[in-house]
Amino acid sequence: MNPVRFFLFSSLILIGLSGCGVRSVSMRGEVAVSADWKNAAGFPVASPSRDLSRWWKRFDDPGLNRIISDALGNSPDIASASARIREARSRRDAEVALLFPTLRGAVSAAANSTASDGIGSGWNGGSSSAAAFNASWEADLFGKRRSTIEAATAQVGATEENFNSVQAALASEIAIAYTQLRIAEAALEVLLRIVKTREETSQLATWRTQSGEADSLESSQALSSLEQARAGVPALRQAISQSQNLLALLAGRTPGSLDGVLSSGKQSIPNPASSLAVGIPADTLRQRPDVRLAGYQLLAAAAQTRAADAERFPSLDLTGTLGVNALGAGKIFNPETASAGIIAGLTGPIFDAGRIRANIDAQSAVEEQAFQTYRSTVLTALSEVEDSLIACRRTTERLATLEKATAAAREAAKLAQQRYEAGETDILTVLDAQRSLLGLEDSLFTVRANRAIAYIQLYKALGGGWSAGS
Repeated sequence: MNPVRFFLFSSLILIGLSGCGVRSVSMRGEVAVSADWKNAAGFPVASPSRDLSRWWKRFDDPGLNRIISDALGNSPDIASASARIREARSRRDAEVALLFPTLRGAVSAAANSTASDGIGSGWNGGSSSAAAFNASWEADLFGKRRSTIEAATAQVGATEENFNSVQAALASEIAIAYTQLRIAEAALEVLLRIVKTREETSQLATWRTQSGEADSLESSQALSSLEQARAGVPALRQAISQSQNLLALLAGRTPGSLDGVLSSGKQSIPNPASSLAVGIPADTLRQRPDVRLAGYQLLAAAAQTRAADAERFPSLDLTGTLGVNALGAGKIFNPETASAGIIAGLTGPIFDAGRIRANIDAQSAVEEQAFQTYRSTVLTALSEVEDSLIACRRTTERLATLEKATAAAREAAKLAQQRYEAGETDILTVLDAQRSLLGLEDSLFTVRANRAIAYIQLYKALGGGWSAGS
């Protein structure tokens, strides 16, 4: 058959079969999601996508805003996630390029010589040269290449959602570390005040012992209580320094780089806004980058299953050659030395000992794993929101109770100190009141930290911490 006619005939076959794409061998249903949150009472319901992209600004803390903003632009984790996006896009482009023909060129030259006679040393030389262009193309008859491209495209989406996940996780980690730093600073300030009060009590007990109004047991008890309070100071200072280093690490900075930011401006404990809109479960699943990431991975696995299934069908390979052969350099452009050829081959599996079926089964298992991962991610997302809602509510309730108890303990410690100074009560009453106050102060700071962290985790659980324009 004439090569040109055969090429046209093959093209018609290609056009006729181009719509015979292979479907995924497994069809999945949606994961059932409830219409409302179980523990959302007291929280307004609204779409969170607009409110949560930069949720940390709702704490109204310039220092926190600056550190997170700096980290999002400087963190090695962010840079690495961005590089993975570029890698995935390049790999997809490489897969797309395989849809098009491949053209290669080659040039060769040779010299030959023959003796003018059998005895003399004279030679008659000649040269020949050739140039050729080779083209090859595998027609995507049954969608194998298109399925591979779909998988690569889904992987691009997965890397983009991974980038968003890294952003969200980094913002929440910085906010938690920042909260713990401010809690430690506030606790140190309170502890130093308590140490000062106990120093005054210990000095008074010493004077009473020296004047004979009390025995040495009283002064020893006061001194013991003072040293116990002092022992907590180094631990808090250690926590403060380590929290500062952690913030620098998360922001991609060297230790000490953020000390100026942390020591200036507002230095109070972050207080979450009370008007957080939680939305509905469906909003959260659409907003959370980890759920979207798992969805893209499922799409990629399904596309790879279709590509594996397409191996069962024949493939059409077209190759063409355009060459120029010449006996001498002066004849290279002579039309009589040109040659051309087109070859088409249709190949398909006849016997492979079950290799293709095994690959399909293996890829189907990968798809099943991807679906179960997606399902697990959805369930985890819903559980995290419910847990955070519970934590927000219960820590708020406990905080209100502890604030009242701590206020009462402060008043009791103050009255006990005054009565001891007036000689109306013993040292044990004062020390007991001070110990109770210190314990309540510690509990109060712990609950304040837990409440702030609960809201931070709720913001993250709802899908906050990134935006499409990031």
